[in-house]
Amino acid sequence: MTLADIARAYGATRAALDPREQEADVFRRVTGGLRAASAQEGAARTRAVADNRRLWLAVETALADPANRLPPPVRAGLISLGRAVQREMDGTDPDLSFLIEVNDQVAAGLAGRG
Repeated sequence: MTLADIARAYGATRAALDPREQEADVFRRVTGGLRAASAQEGAARTRAVADNRRLWLAVETALADPANRLPPPVRAGLISLGRAVQREMDGTDPDLSFLIEVNDQVAAGLAGRG
């Protein structure tokens, strides 16, 4: 089996997952980066926060889309949460424990464990 075969098999497995589980997986991967960076300074930490920022910007964009089918109160709550996360990341020394906890809770909710 070649690397390309493995990549195709992995991609097919990912595509078979429920969209909510795929979203939860994205949160888990970004959160893993935050965890790994929590004991580091410099570029690794900056990159992990930047990845988290991109994730939350994408979440807010999806939630603001008029075609989004989540109930308006749920959308508003998640947008508010995302803005709190953004404010934390805008600080000079973001609290990675806070960011990790928020992401863990969102991932658990998406996976039906929250």
